[in-house]
Amino acid sequence: MSFAAQPKEVAPSSAPEQVQLAPRDWLMLAVPGVIWGSSFYLIAVGLDSFSPYLITWLRISFGFCVIASVPATRRSIPSSSWLRIGVLAVVWMAVPLSLFPLAEQRVSSSVTGMLNGANPIFTAIVAATIARALPPGRQLLGLGVGLVGVVLIAVPSWSDGSSSAGGVVMILAALVCYGIALNLAGPIQRQLGSLPVIGRALGIALVLTAPFGIAAISDSTFEWGSAAAVSVLGAFGTGVAYVVMGSNAGRFGSTRASSTTYLIPGVSIVLGISFRGESVELIALVGSVVAVLGAYLVNTITRPAH
Repeated sequence: MSFAAQPKEVAPSSAPEQVQLAPRDWLMLAVPGVIWGSSFYLIAVGLDSFSPYLITWLRISFGFCVIASVPATRRSIPSSSWLRIGVLAVVWMAVPLSLFPLAEQRVSSSVTGMLNGANPIFTAIVAATIARALPPGRQLLGLGVGLVGVVLIAVPSWSDGSSSAGGVVMILAALVCYGIALNLAGPIQRQLGSLPVIGRALGIALVLTAPFGIAAISDSTFEWGSAAAVSVLGAFGTGVAYVVMGSNAGRFGSTRASSTTYLIPGVSIVLGISFRGESVELIALVGSVVAVLGAYLVNTITRPAH
């Protein structure tokens, strides 16, 4: 998961990107990336006994409960905004959060996390497509570098057979959904605030995924390990991380706050190897570094000198 825009809830009086960070600030910036990097490991643990669709539904349920408990989420919004929020519920939550568990039945959590490091690249591609114009030179370079990284990450899984290749395609489809969602979310979040938008989108996604989640109960078995993993996944990965990210974007600026996504591949690799016994091909590791470099180039703006 990533974040699109500075929320309306926090309005800093000075340029947040120029504020010197204290050690506690660095910790707060890292929290969302560590949580989201852990989410793919937690999905893998959930899949030990739960159906993919049940994981998605429970994840959204726990996340919605956390977000809804924050007072700012319940701020009123104009009725004209519901259609856009409904679209976000589909492309930002219901579809991609369903695709990741399905993909992890075919590829490792490490590969899923590494590919997610390219999220800013897909967001930039969608933005350029909407604008019907090439991005600036630095971003264009970043797109090229990032896409090379994505290919390097995908090559080992692609060569493992059609099942693994299908998992990669699902992850890439989820990233395209995120790219669309984050371009749509930016304007409406700036208008209404991040948490009111996210909370309502989660509520709609909860309703949309409920039929699939309820039907999947019969295909699942209860185990405490999986139940705990999915609870943490929802409460933190789809709840707490968004609240902290919203605060970070307001205090430190959106560019600084979004840098937390660069932690996602590393965290997912460490957890996958350490606790799931996953192996990662060297070419995929190189690809992960290349993809993050591309995302950095895409996500940074060179300001003209005065």
